[in-house]
Amino acid sequence: MTSSDAAFEQLISDAHQWAAQDPDPATSAALLELAGHASGGDAGAAQQLADSFNGTLQFGTAGLRAALGPGPNRMNRVVVRRAAAGLADFLTETVAAAAPGTRPRAVVGYDARYNSDIFAEETAAIFTAAGIETFLMPAALPTPLLAYAVRVLDCDGGVMVTASHNPPQDNGYKVYLGRHAVTESGRGSQIVAPYDEQIAAKIDAVGALNSIELAESGWTVLPGSIATDYQAAMAGLVDREHFPARDLKIVLTPMHGVGGGTAVAVLNAAGFTDVTLVAEQAEPDPDFPTVAFPNPEEPGALDLALEAAGSLDADIVLANDPDADRAAVAAFDPATGAWRMLRGDEVGALLGAHIVSRLAFDAGEEPRAGVFANSIVSSRLLSRIAAAAGYAHEETLTGFKWISRVPGLVYGYEEALGYCVAPDLVRDKDGISAAVLIAELAAAAKADGKTIFDTLDELYLVHGLHASDQLSIRVADLGLLDAMMNRLRVNPPEAFGGSAVEVFTDLAEGSEQLPPTDGLLYLTRDQSRVIIRPSGTEPKLKCYLEVIQPVESAAELSTARQAARTSLDEVLRDVREALGL
Repeated sequence: MTSSDAAFEQLISDAHQWAAQDPDPATSAALLELAGHASGGDAGAAQQLADSFNGTLQFGTAGLRAALGPGPNRMNRVVVRRAAAGLADFLTETVAAAAPGTRPRAVVGYDARYNSDIFAEETAAIFTAAGIETFLMPAALPTPLLAYAVRVLDCDGGVMVTASHNPPQDNGYKVYLGRHAVTESGRGSQIVAPYDEQIAAKIDAVGALNSIELAESGWTVLPGSIATDYQAAMAGLVDREHFPARDLKIVLTPMHGVGGGTAVAVLNAAGFTDVTLVAEQAEPDPDFPTVAFPNPEEPGALDLALEAAGSLDADIVLANDPDADRAAVAAFDPATGAWRMLRGDEVGALLGAHIVSRLAFDAGEEPRAGVFANSIVSSRLLSRIAAAAGYAHEETLTGFKWISRVPGLVYGYEEALGYCVAPDLVRDKDGISAAVLIAELAAAAKADGKTIFDTLDELYLVHGLHASDQLSIRVADLGLLDAMMNRLRVNPPEAFGGSAVEVFTDLAEGSEQLPPTDGLLYLTRDQSRVIIRPSGTEPKLKCYLEVIQPVESAAELSTARQAARTSLDEVLRDVREALGL
């Protein structure tokens, strides 16, 4: 027998052992069928089986996320039970050390993807058996509502079963920490290092699957009031005194996700009553049938919403991703005579400037209290807006788990459509509260006879036209990402877009401001910026570009836009060349 034959026999044996212990009859049967086809010589089945058992799904700062299916490298009830047991051990130990004699508390939420409700209920059963006072959300609800519940219920931990905007075949397990586990600025935020390693170690230490106890009852299914309380809190964010305008025709899509009912209820309660849901995408559907990819950033994802907006003569399109933690905005752009989706950086600047104007009505001390923040790959425009208003500003690593932890945060965003406009309520990105304030600023602009693009232009006149773009390179082999990063470190580019590189920062070395992360930052003489980093969640190399074009008057805006686009194209060309593409 060759070593490959022995490895295949071991794989078949592992599959049968897994199927025998799997509590889910569907995945158990699917696994036995797959093993049978593989044993019968089906190469495709053998490859699929090998991938399902190719190591164990790793728990990290994003928790768990993978395709549904049997085996240790997929999302299924076996993997989730082990994760829940390990997390229960972590929470119990952490609370015992921080507050001896205190019973740990946790809340579990879920979206409408396949198996989300089952994963959530089994997590609640395992937490309860471990002695944790456990709350389960009453229905499939948005991720921000879970983040809100961690804070409002004063929990030590939270779990959201969701794969956000991933493809239909995926699911995930996102973890939040609360009291006793983290400092106040991180209470209700997603986990960061070293908590991920500590939880992963607890998961690895879990014994046999049949040793994990599941309570038959004892957890609390929360009343529907948790959702209505959240809705009231988010609707209450509007400033009716200083921004009373509500004449705004909104088209809204929840992208087949769980945010539709909540978003409409919040907008209506905030006074925005002319809201039309995109009918084909209004109800939760785990198959996401009308989109190739349920992500508002993807080409074509907003086609139905834009079609509805055109036929209704709407003012604005608001879109949430399926778990409603992100928000996208589209509007009719007078400069091009067409509807277009705004970039995350454009919305981030608009919301930042709007929050500055709202804060200006509060009698505040000098210097202004509170911090504005964005990820390092987001635009530099927010820092200029904050500085001009007398506020501190911080840059963080990519990911809301970092932005939400900034002490004194009053507003934070990342270019990937994530916005935190009410950190005292939700210490995470929240597409629903963001949508309310976007509606408020858009209605205010309309009342003044302007569009949100006019508002953007006003920011550019003060701070310079900031234009950004991205290049994503998907790879089949993760080793290629290391090779491309090494190529840049060995042969650093000397210029981008004809402007010499004046500052080169290897982000892997870390600094006083930022922990180490794999990424390279270039700043040129004309203030063009390039950041190149491997994606933390996908097999991609991501390149973030920004150019700044000075603008002296409104008459120069059109020329400045063309010049910025030309500069971005030249920088893109040089980035491709530097990567050997």
